[in-house]
Amino acid sequence: CYIFLVLYNSENYSACKVYKNPAPFSAQTNNSPFPSTCKSATPMAYNVTPIPDVEDDQKLQQYIQDRRVIGYDPLVQPALLRHEIQPTSASQLTIASARYNSARILAGQDDRILVIVGPCSIHSAEQAIEYANLLKSKMSSWDNLLIVMRAYLFVEKPRTTVGWKGLINDPDIDGSYKINKGLRVARQLLCDLTDLGVPVGSELLDTISPQYIADLISWGAIGARTTESQLHRELASGVSFPIGFKNGTDGSVSVAIDAMRSSSNPHAFMGVTEQGLAAIVKTRGNQDVHVILRGGTKGPNFASEHVRAAAKSIEKARPTNHASVMIDCSHGNSQKNHNNQPKVVDDICSQLAAGDKNVTGVMIESHINAGRQDVPAEGPAGLKHGVSITDACVDWECTVGMLDRLNAAVKARRSYLFEQGLQRPAGFQRGTPPSP
Repeated sequence: CYIFLVLYNSENYSACKVYKNPAPFSAQTNNSPFPSTCKSATPMAYNVTPIPDVEDDQKLQQYIQDRRVIGYDPLVQPALLRHEIQPTSASQLTIASARYNSARILAGQDDRILVIVGPCSIHSAEQAIEYANLLKSKMSSWDNLLIVMRAYLFVEKPRTTVGWKGLINDPDIDGSYKINKGLRVARQLLCDLTDLGVPVGSELLDTISPQYIADLISWGAIGARTTESQLHRELASGVSFPIGFKNGTDGSVSVAIDAMRSSSNPHAFMGVTEQGLAAIVKTRGNQDVHVILRGGTKGPNFASEHVRAAAKSIEKARPTNHASVMIDCSHGNSQKNHNNQPKVVDDICSQLAAGDKNVTGVMIESHINAGRQDVPAEGPAGLKHGVSITDACVDWECTVGMLDRLNAAVKARRSYLFEQGLQRPAGFQRGTPPSP
């Protein structure tokens, strides 16, 4: 007989070898004919489930299909939920207006900055509305910014192995996974937020959940770990709002640019209809796509040289489109320290004041109160008010200061470009010279 063996452990890797008729050996005496690297290998942690009696068709079928699935629970139809929870006329105006203006900013046709600001993830509808009211009270003073509230309803990112998976998946924050309840809570929340006049942005993680909430979203994101996914690129090609693709986890912008090129073209893929039926989805392609610089394992990438390099690559890949860049102030750019977000904003403000036209958007992770917290043993009842249970956020007071500076920087950019007499987006070309 022959034994084909791959020898591997954490300290050493040996090439594949073939052993012919190895002599029997005892585990007690360790008289193994194999190299010593095998002796330190980690033992199997579990026994592999054996194949059942092949004469028993029922057991064999159970072994082949759904061996690791506990069960299937019914999921509410998207059309039914959208019928039960409908946006008001005010909501629809908020959504449509923010979609249109976001697209104009990203296309270089409006000189404002698109700001995606809000909690890392929403775990309380009541606190989300409280935060939205704070935003709403200040929006009129930031006339150089288009404010879109960050309303992330999933925490189902590939990096997340255990723990809470978001408002939709686990609305009670107790591992009960009442997804039907979560969908209702999420849809009602988005209706309430937009009815206040606060548009929302969210991350897209699958091809099913958008059928429940996509009509309420004004801007969407594809995360760093899913930007390379063809499924997400196809999804982005069919949504009715602008989409930002984050750079790869290593900081590479090329994967985001590839995603932009892919999603701007038509696609056909498998999905579900509003009635919850499996279907072949055919899309036109989405031209309202852009890059999000979020830093990576090699360090931050928010500085002017990073923006210029990204813009140059975008111009080469999409020469007829504006090289639009959004900067994420959190994640790799803040080195996972929320207190660094204001420093990133200050650098962005310097770029804007110097006349940079490629920076068209900013992302900020912000909550009512600063920091983050774990869910305590007593459950959500023990959570601190207005504090994130995922990534750490800056507090509201800090957020106001950051947005005040961004608003002033956009005004400074407008004045600078007017004085320089450079080619300006449509937003610069109307009316009389701006006042200093």
